[in-house]
Amino acid sequence: MSERKKRIYVDTSVVLGNFDIDETRRQKTDVFWDAVRNDEIVAVVSNVLRGELKEDNIERALQFLEALPPNQIERIVATDESDDLAEKYVAENVVGRGSFSDCRHVALATILADGIVSWNLGDMVKRADKYNSVNVTQGYRKVKIVTPHKYKEIYNET
Repeated sequence: MSERKKRIYVDTSVVLGNFDIDETRRQKTDVFWDAVRNDEIVAVVSNVLRGELKEDNIERALQFLEALPPNQIERIVATDESDDLAEKYVAENVVGRGSFSDCRHVALATILADGIVSWNLGDMVKRADKYNSVNVTQGYRKVKIVTPHKYKEIYNET
């Protein structure tokens, strides 16, 4: 019996990592997207991510997502439950109100995916323990938040 493919939530910074001016960051982002293209993992993207890309009018990033084969990507939508959890992160001072969108990404990954990849080191990756403290007190599991090239660390958490 084969193992289920990991479903890894992608925040906006990982899609934009494809177009980063820093070659090292692009290469590290490619490690993740190569795993998606090779059908090793499923990239989970949300209406929150798409909304951020549309708001900033980043057409090439939207085109990149659209070009991925349907079996390599799963689209999800924010819910009242995920937005309530995101509000808890702000209420518990994990980050400020200005980072509410980041909270929505983490909440969606907590509820609907196996982990999350992000280049947002300050408001997401380095605050994983704080998000997870809120997750546990709210009755949710801990979620692994890593940079794209470290996506395999999620395998050890689920």
